[in-house]
Amino acid sequence: MSDFMMPMLGADMEAGTLVAWRKRPGDSLERGDVLAEVDTEKGVIDVEVFRAGVLEAILVREGAKVPVGTVLARIREAGAVAPQPPAGPPETGEERQPAMPAPAAPAASPRALVPTYAPGLAAAAGRLRISPAARRRARELGVDPATLAGTGRGGAITLADVERAAVRPAAETPPPPGDRVARMRHAIAAAMARSKREIPHYYLAHAIDLGRATAWLDRVNADRPVDRRLLPGVLLLKAAALAVREVPEVNAVWDGGRAVIRDTVHLGVAIALRGGGLVILALHDAAARPLDDLMAGLRDLTARARSGRMRSSDLADSTLTVTSLGDRGVEAVWGVIYPPQVAIVGFGRIQARPWAVAAGLFVRPVVTATLAADHRASDGHRGGLYLDAVDRLLQEPESL
Repeated sequence: MSDFMMPMLGADMEAGTLVAWRKRPGDSLERGDVLAEVDTEKGVIDVEVFRAGVLEAILVREGAKVPVGTVLARIREAGAVAPQPPAGPPETGEERQPAMPAPAAPAASPRALVPTYAPGLAAAAGRLRISPAARRRARELGVDPATLAGTGRGGAITLADVERAAVRPAAETPPPPGDRVARMRHAIAAAMARSKREIPHYYLAHAIDLGRATAWLDRVNADRPVDRRLLPGVLLLKAAALAVREVPEVNAVWDGGRAVIRDTVHLGVAIALRGGGLVILALHDAAARPLDDLMAGLRDLTARARSGRMRSSDLADSTLTVTSLGDRGVEAVWGVIYPPQVAIVGFGRIQARPWAVAAGLFVRPVVTATLAADHRASDGHRGGLYLDAVDRLLQEPESL
């Protein structure tokens, strides 16, 4: 038997509202099936399951808002025998429903700096992963662990998470639930404030000649219909992913006081939403995907993000983020690292600039690439090697 929990769909998420169940008890589940819809500051997310089995029981009813880590349902392994119900009085003909907790009550006062800790409240909300030291500190400070989003391994609540919650300023009080854009901006602000407060950023910039890349794109796109043409941005994404092979420490997450390098590049792409707001969705295994497949994946992510039909796997797996404001005329982007990642790559607009080639001076299409990285995980020397690798890859676009 395994627990299906409220996922952490980004570092800025602390709780979600269970909107709807897509399956019922007794239904078979395959890996990748959408089991539930969850409402977050980013929109309504389709939450997938990552193992096959049978939905044994639903523990949270539709409409309930619960913290990250709350057990929503239980899944029985395929082929396992279902547990027998306890002996009881004869059935009356009425359908029995599993007991489900009531929706979380709103905070007593929006002015409260920290919630009141009540013994047993966290356990009632679900199985929280929290160290004994963090639990003791929560009692001392009057913090309810059930309201926290853990940053430790596997979403575990750490001592630092508890102490941050105890000193959270009143300015971080969330806006009214009806204003989704304001809620999203609040969540982004909280995550970025945490990033700048906790992560020692360093910044680098590198100008890249895209003459060969744009000429190659023109040849490739010449005989293609509009909907199958490659955009310059997909070359930048692929180069950013492939350069990780030379400097793997930028493709990592900060976990338990150290940088853990990931073997696969799940490239987070920052997508602006209609009406305001921003989400970072994952292009999975970006380094291994052909350009056409990567372009199709980028179009799919953008369309689903802007229509509000995102999946949990889109939001949870990014290992390195790329952001670009070139379509807004911005020459360079200096990003803020999205925790628990340790780096973010930025690309500005492609612009015509004078460029020295051998003994001559020419006008070339040039883009400014930037890197904001965590000094605990890498240093400026390694960051410079990474940007140089991106440059060299873009000089051979046919190999991307």
